[in-house]
Amino acid sequence: MYRHPALVPLSHEHQRLLFVCRYLKKDAAAYEGFPLETQAKLAYIVKVFQEVMVPHIQKEEYLFESCAGKDAELDALIQELTAEHQQISRMYSALTENTDLEDAMDQLARSLEEHIRKEERLLFELLQQKQAGWLDRISWEN
Repeated sequence: MYRHPALVPLSHEHQRLLFVCRYLKKDAAAYEGFPLETQAKLAYIVKVFQEVMVPHIQKEEYLFESCAGKDAELDALIQELTAEHQQISRMYSALTENTDLEDAMDQLARSLEEHIRKEERLLFELLQQKQAGWLDRISWEN
């Protein structure tokens, strides 16, 4: 699937996050070097959220703000994805408060996976179709 060069870094981050989703699910297969104990999984997700997810969401929100108001279909999808960002953040924040941590991580993983697939299949395709000129001006480099 073609990705505009401005979206490639986000897609690469999505790939890393999809691995995290597979790892956090209850039925996760063993991955070499990745322990399956619940507390080890929690430590891993905390690290990934701090290092990858927070900056990733900031980039996406920049995309959302920049594209808002230009296309009704895109606006509706952005509104939906923004609500999902908020829900995923709440799910992450509530992990340690949950009495069944394994179940909470599984739910977070499944929600995040569904969200990522929506961004890849719907948002990125719409952006490439309707905002290609704007994407040409994006640079994620500092």
